[in-house]
Amino acid sequence: MKLSKAVAIILVVLFIDQASKIYIKLNYTLTSSSSDAIVDWGKFKLLFYENAGAAWGMEIPGDYGKLILVVFRVFAVFGIGYWLVSSIKMNGHKILILCISLIFAGALGNIIDSIFYGVIFSGSYHGAIATAFPETSGYADLGYGHVVDMLYFPLFEGNWPEWIPLVGGEQFKFFNAIFNVADSAITIGVILLILFSKKAFPDAKKLN
Repeated sequence: MKLSKAVAIILVVLFIDQASKIYIKLNYTLTSSSSDAIVDWGKFKLLFYENAGAAWGMEIPGDYGKLILVVFRVFAVFGIGYWLVSSIKMNGHKILILCISLIFAGALGNIIDSIFYGVIFSGSYHGAIATAFPETSGYADLGYGHVVDMLYFPLFEGNWPEWIPLVGGEQFKFFNAIFNVADSAITIGVILLILFSKKAFPDAKKLN
């Protein structure tokens, strides 16, 4: 039963994640700034941004940096999958299974972009909408695709107090990251693991 629920969670997250990314990719051009949002509801904005690197837009420099990142992600997905299967076999708590399923689905969702999107789609540019399975070739080789991000929640902004070193007086926004459904699944899974760690990881004495 736990296995079927885990598979259902993974499939639902993957479907929503990939459907939202493909819809954005095939219907909109890249947005240059938050003022150029596809949807602007104040504290919620829908953008179109492509992330060539890891979380928060970080990249590994060099010609093979992207490939190293993809290989790392593949190993991470296999590791999380092994953790999930092992937890199910050991009859882990439902909270633990839920969290690992969310993290696994999120990691898998982003790795699909990195591996396949460069081959499946033409390039997205400012003023140019991508197409699927272009006649010539995609915008990148296998493993060099970009992750599609679109969700932006600038909840509030202000200025750091002057007495804070390095950033004192500078403006900041919270939350200033552009992310996607897969990122959200990973974040929710990690937060739930922290909040319910006692249930997810019971003491050995309680298991005996």
